[in-house]
Amino acid sequence: MAGIERPGPLYQQVAAAIRQGIADGEFPPGGPLPSEAQLIQRYEVSRPTVRNAISALRSEGLIEVRHGKGSFVKGTPIPPLTIERTVARAGTVYTSGQAEWDQAHEPTVYRTQVTGSTGPLLGLGEGEALFGVDRVLVDPSTRTRALHRTLIPFATADKVPSLAENPGAPVEEIYTALTEAGHKLSWSETVRARMPQADERTALELPDATPVIHTLRVTYGTKGLPLILEELRASGSQAQLTYGVTADTARALHPARS
Repeated sequence: MAGIERPGPLYQQVAAAIRQGIADGEFPPGGPLPSEAQLIQRYEVSRPTVRNAISALRSEGLIEVRHGKGSFVKGTPIPPLTIERTVARAGTVYTSGQAEWDQAHEPTVYRTQVTGSTGPLLGLGEGEALFGVDRVLVDPSTRTRALHRTLIPFATADKVPSLAENPGAPVEEIYTALTEAGHKLSWSETVRARMPQADERTALELPDATPVIHTLRVTYGTKGLPLILEELRASGSQAQLTYGVTADTARALHPARS
């Protein structure tokens, strides 16, 4: 390959080229990278540039350096925790995998407002009142941590007395209360990966350069009315999500809006 020609810091260009080689299978998991001298010749850059690129890839968790042997591409281990995201129902009683988690402490219940990001999901304008409920969850077997947030519009709670009295109830009990209030529930969920904010990194006890899985689940009632919004954030290296899939009416695909 010829020398690097793209704009940007040189070591980042080299790191991007190696990263692409890993993604393309040129450098397979468990295999060695070319030697430092080979990388210098391949990309026509200096030794410090190659070392900085290797350091960046190492901090991302893509490679490991074995003293005396060189740099090796890390494998892709299966995360130790699978989070079941399917909701089950028996009558008006609901269960989900979340009920099996321990809570690090009592949930924090507070009043907040709809924002520009939560408003479209809940079908509400900015500034409308919400109950917020934050939980820090700990998986009892792996000790993996997750952050769960429930946002309940006052408009929803006002029509469900038990919900207004106890917005901090477990989410399965919230589903039951909504069903008993006459709603036929359905859900949609969006999942994305991103780098954590500082408070998330601390609360989830994440190592450096570890992304979070961030899910947004909307519970809909009769006639497709959004009732509540849940957020779940967990370590992208420690957890994976699984879903039950059923056939449904085909829907048109729409581009994401920023």
